[in-house]
Amino acid sequence: MSLKDQITEHMKDAMRARQADRLSTIRMLLAAIKQREVDERIVLDDAAVVGVVDKLVKQRKDSIAAFQAAGRTDLVDKESAELAVLQGYLPQRLSNDAIAEAIAAIVAELGASGPGDMGKVMGLAKTRLAGQADMAAVSAAVKAALAPR
Repeated sequence: MSLKDQITEHMKDAMRARQADRLSTIRMLLAAIKQREVDERIVLDDAAVVGVVDKLVKQRKDSIAAFQAAGRTDLVDKESAELAVLQGYLPQRLSNDAIAEAIAAIVAELGASGPGDMGKVMGLAKTRLAGQADMAAVSAAVKAALAPR
């Protein structure tokens, strides 16, 4: 069963269980998936669905930070609940050590040296590590790998 089908089944389960908050989050996720499919005229595979989930998770994290700064605990709680539901659809994330190893391999493969090559390394890292790692952690690992010694 594809990830998209699993999400649809979870939506049905949330309807039956009358879990309004969970249901609205899953519907929002399915709407984002459908919007991307319509915009690009494709059917998303599991990797692309994980990319959509990843994007929504990043949006929730940014919103939580902004709401905390503004002192809006009610909105922080709502966004945190959505974040918890969305993170359930992400695969197990790579550890920082595994990310550093993957970045070191990419840097060696490209022969990158110095901060000027960050764009090349990040481009390849995004394709290889999409859905497996937090891109903020990947970016930090790339900066560390390309830092002058």
